[in-house]
Amino acid sequence: MSFTIAIIGRPNVGKSTLFNRLVGQKLALVDDEPGVTRDRREGEARLGDLEFKVIDTAGLDEGARGSLTARMQEQTEAAIASADALMFVIDARAGLTPNDRSFADFARRASKPVVLVANKSEGKHGEAGAMEAWALGLGEPVHVSAEHGEGLSDLYDSLRVLMPEPVEEPEQFDDDEVIDSGEELSKRPIRVAIVGRPNAGKSTLINHLLGEERLLTSEEAGTTRDSISVEISWQGREFRVFDTAGLRRRSRIERKLEKLSVADALRAVRFAEVVVLMMDAQNRFEEQDLRIADLIEREGRALVIAVNKWDLMEGKSNVVALRADADHLLPQVKGAPVVAVSGLTGEGIDRLMAAIEQAWAVWNRRVPTAALNRWFEQAVDTNPPPAVSGRRLKLNYVTQTKARPPSFVVFCSRADAVPESYLRYLVNSLRAFFDLPGTPVRITLREKANPFAHKRKRSS
Repeated sequence: MSFTIAIIGRPNVGKSTLFNRLVGQKLALVDDEPGVTRDRREGEARLGDLEFKVIDTAGLDEGARGSLTARMQEQTEAAIASADALMFVIDARAGLTPNDRSFADFARRASKPVVLVANKSEGKHGEAGAMEAWALGLGEPVHVSAEHGEGLSDLYDSLRVLMPEPVEEPEQFDDDEVIDSGEELSKRPIRVAIVGRPNAGKSTLINHLLGEERLLTSEEAGTTRDSISVEISWQGREFRVFDTAGLRRRSRIERKLEKLSVADALRAVRFAEVVVLMMDAQNRFEEQDLRIADLIEREGRALVIAVNKWDLMEGKSNVVALRADADHLLPQVKGAPVVAVSGLTGEGIDRLMAAIEQAWAVWNRRVPTAALNRWFEQAVDTNPPPAVSGRRLKLNYVTQTKARPPSFVVFCSRADAVPESYLRYLVNSLRAFFDLPGTPVRITLREKANPFAHKRKRSS
């Protein structure tokens, strides 16, 4: 069992910067604005030969009962309850504040080992503020600079004392590795990103899947900032689900923090295998929804469309109409699963998870070579490529180069002369023939080497 450490402290003391330093990646959003972190984020940390789980938390702050601030503190308290030890972080440049003293008492009441970290200790001002930390009664402060990587050896010494033994290294997978064994592939969690416009109900849906209030939700748009990943087991299948910030039109994004949140959401899309595009049932298939769907297709990810808040629809609009709207407005991912759900009541959740599994299976599919050749001959005979500038185009043969998404190469006589419309015909025909609904299909053209080219050069 891995050793877990929760990083706690008041807002804007550098907890997320320290978290990123320990996990070795810029996973948590960092900004000068206080209160950037809202949901708790977990990561696998390494410091020397020490390996442990670390939890980044929202800044400890006081708020009215039921308010967003109060619920952020509840998330922090949940992280403290699940941790084996705490890292209490203060800002050495600012010195001790009344909030630091108040929350130091809070950390003591947790009855868990506490490592006091005086962050931003570089320079004379930092050293003076770090010395004040002795007054908290939590032992000797560890002087660090998370931004510059200073003092990590002292932090190692403090953490090493707490750990009975180093944790064994977990098995790592290369994201770009293509695993041919179906058995090995089925054991890996399916990576799923939930994306959509702000206030579409993404966090509410994930909370229902988890059966707990793991992610903060609010009627206020833009509650989620970081892309938070959670592990979900559904009917014996493992999923790694990423909650993301709402994606607004680029022209409306002005604040730096929102730009960081959007960039984090786009990284989650690129890391995912299946992307669930969540729409509000009362405002579905708006222009921004179509833009997001197009982005998912261009990134080559399997797409599932979830129409959320279906419980609010009077008379329950016809689901068949949703299917027709999706195929009409999103022809580039024709056949993508469309599921009516309610993240609040759980309606349609089983259908959504089944659709995710199905989309993932199609995304990983390899087409048998013999069947592929039969389709190609039939498709070309039914609709031959048009002549360009009076010269006939010759398509020789096709082969599948990879899956994830299904990608094919067509060898032909003049690749640059094949019209885009004919490529779309081949994609749609292939998608229908091999039952590849919704998943992006890539067909590229490559010219076959001309065996007589050297003779022409010699004669000239």
